[in-house]
Amino acid sequence: MDALRVTVRRGDVVESSHRVHAVARDASYGDDVLCLLRSSAKPIQAIPLVDAFDDLDDDEIAIACASHQAEPAQLAAVRKLLARAGATVDDLEHGTQPGRPEGKLGHNCSGKHAGMLAACRANGWPLRGYRLPKHPLQRRIHELVGGVEYETDGCGVPTFATTLSEAAALFDRVPGRIRRAMQARPELVGGAGADDTDLMRARPELIAKRGAEGLFCADRLAVKVEDGSARAIRPVLGMLLALDDFLRVPVSNSRGEIVGEITVGA
Repeated sequence: MDALRVTVRRGDVVESSHRVHAVARDASYGDDVLCLLRSSAKPIQAIPLVDAFDDLDDDEIAIACASHQAEPAQLAAVRKLLARAGATVDDLEHGTQPGRPEGKLGHNCSGKHAGMLAACRANGWPLRGYRLPKHPLQRRIHELVGGVEYETDGCGVPTFATTLSEAAALFDRVPGRIRRAMQARPELVGGAGADDTDLMRARPELIAKRGAEGLFCADRLAVKVEDGSARAIRPVLGMLLALDDFLRVPVSNSRGEIVGEITVGA
């Protein structure tokens, strides 16, 4: 089938539109495009952490899979993982993000990096350079994702190129322990208003993880917005998963008044 069109209306005027490719259980739309997994790979990148410990709490696993919003509970979970690793914020090998609190701790990938440090500590791997492609941790993650090409992610670790259909099957490889933690603590995986958090609350049997540049993965589902705009994702999820509350995303002005909507279709 053709790619989906997501339309942004302000009143009766179509202000802009987005072309969206999608692969779901029963249908596909558009092309099987090549994309970078970015943060959608985090449930796979957390496997070395889960393999290394048998006493992890749900919050530790969920935050290792998160693109968090620096909410208090999320920052507390990152600190907990750093303590397990015997590491500090200074050991995190990503940078900072403008407008985020707590320096490097507030980076949206700090939970993933803290989990990587803990996995290195447990396996006797060097902490320094854990983000580099030749480090034992990253070599193990590459094996878990598969023999795919990689580039460098925004937080400095490798990210992997794959087709959209392969991305839709990615979470078949996520172990049950990680699935259960994400389902138990969806608010840590994204945060207030995040598409992945809200989808896991609406469909508790699923796991979901948003990536970057308009990529979103869930069980047997992957969505890629061609122009990279994440605002087109939610109505597509509503259409693919029959979620009425997702079908129409309101457009508000600075007064909080609803002045338009984002929907699938012309």
